[in-house]
Amino acid sequence: MNNQALVIRSVRCAPFQDQRMGTAGLRRKVRVFGQPHYLECFVQAVLDTVGLPAGATLVIGGDGRFYNDIAIQLIIRVTAAAGVRRLIIGRGGLLSTPAASHLIRARKADGGFLLTASHNPGGPDGDFGIKFNMASGGQAPPAVTDAVYDTSRRLEGYRLADLPAIDLACTGTRQIGPLQIEVVDPVADYERLMEQLFDFGRIRAWLGRGHRLVFDALHGITGPYARQILCQSLGADAAGLLHAEPLPDFGGLHPDPNPIDGRHLVERSMQPDSPDLLAASDGDGDRNMILGPGLLVSPGDSVAMMLANASHVPGYRQGVPGVARSMPTSRALDAVAADMRLPCFETPTGWRFFCNLLDSGRIGLCGEESFGTGSWHTREKDGLWAVLFWLNLLAALDQPLPAIAAAHWRRYGRHYFQRRDYEISEAARGDELIESLRKRLPGFAGERTRLAPIGTADEFDYRDPVDSSEVRQQGIRVFLTDGSRIVYRLSGTGTAGATLRVYLERHERAAERLDLPAGAVLDPLGQLAAALARIPDITGLSTPSMVV
Repeated sequence: MNNQALVIRSVRCAPFQDQRMGTAGLRRKVRVFGQPHYLECFVQAVLDTVGLPAGATLVIGGDGRFYNDIAIQLIIRVTAAAGVRRLIIGRGGLLSTPAASHLIRARKADGGFLLTASHNPGGPDGDFGIKFNMASGGQAPPAVTDAVYDTSRRLEGYRLADLPAIDLACTGTRQIGPLQIEVVDPVADYERLMEQLFDFGRIRAWLGRGHRLVFDALHGITGPYARQILCQSLGADAAGLLHAEPLPDFGGLHPDPNPIDGRHLVERSMQPDSPDLLAASDGDGDRNMILGPGLLVSPGDSVAMMLANASHVPGYRQGVPGVARSMPTSRALDAVAADMRLPCFETPTGWRFFCNLLDSGRIGLCGEESFGTGSWHTREKDGLWAVLFWLNLLAALDQPLPAIAAAHWRRYGRHYFQRRDYEISEAARGDELIESLRKRLPGFAGERTRLAPIGTADEFDYRDPVDSSEVRQQGIRVFLTDGSRIVYRLSGTGTAGATLRVYLERHERAAERLDLPAGAVLDPLGQLAAALARIPDITGLSTPSMVV
């Protein structure tokens, strides 16, 4: 069929009304995506909205979760029917989110479909997700995702190309009529990029001197990347690579690198014979958790320490033009940026808000509290990149990770930080709580509390400094006069109910208060946060569902 035109057929169906994307694409239960026409209609809505050029090139890949293989075959048929003429797909349908973003940029593709629900559980009863990344490699901005939603609600069908199932098991190029499909090694391009950023020789030598690394892929996408880069290229002991085989249900694990789901790593870090570095990434490879002997490095501290020591890493020796963090993330990064006289931007939650700043050259390093860190090298946060950054720092500084952290806190003070999640079974209760807070905001300023008076309180609105686009109601902030901060927002990554996230932050500079348990410092602030928002009264929850 190489010389034949594709056979295209139209499929009629009623539009779906629930395809509004959250902070990182459309996430629903597998059974929702498994409905007839559901995925095809969403892909058609994206294609109708973004307006790809004739003969466009797209990248496709995912984290290997359940339904990934079925979804890719459907996307191939819908995109081919829309006039896409080149598809670049990861072998086995696999691509980590940061690797896919890099591949879009490196191959000058017109965009890409990334199939992932990130850190959400997988399997037949779990979650599935899909998002569209633009030609920049970054997630579609709010103006595009809102337009896709509007299109999806009016769509009365989609078009399909009649194609056989495409074998994605082996790399190589196949031509089917006007459509070229290239199956690529998912690791190769990404590893070449990492070699340009980091001193592989120095890391290899550090590991060769007996330093130990443990990396847990949680049966997500980063297993093959870690095996190739950490073990084969850098010489790390393969015994330290855990759960390295990507599985459709993540082996029953929750692929979220946090101290709750990664409790086994926290416990191991507290042992007398702890490895020098322990780390984990999530289902699609864009998050990271960093630990050293006796220490979990909070995400806000991690990006701040990266900035403070970036001159030791080859790809960042020339410095960065600026930095950014999401609004709920601790202000540890702000302190370092101020010391280095760099601009520090505060954005809404969602990696897409960093993309304009990266594309315009205003920032070179960014991070968010939900264990995400990244830089100018791609347009997604990058879990394995963060691990390599820390390996490079450990090798260059030749100090244990706790010593690096202690020196940082002595200089900048310590920003104690926690996120307390309340899983609310009824989404309406979450909306009620936020609306109640919103109405009471004007009266908060000056209110006395048992900790300190409230200085200011507001709702975070954001005006993009690059394109002047605006988003509103991105989280409610309460600042105490002692510098402590409380933030409330509803998560946009769940698929059922509502998750209220309460962020607590307190900055300590006194030397005797730099090594305290976070709970001891933040529990009083957490109690105040619950009382101010009337969380027990409105939700019925007397304690958080999770503290990270």
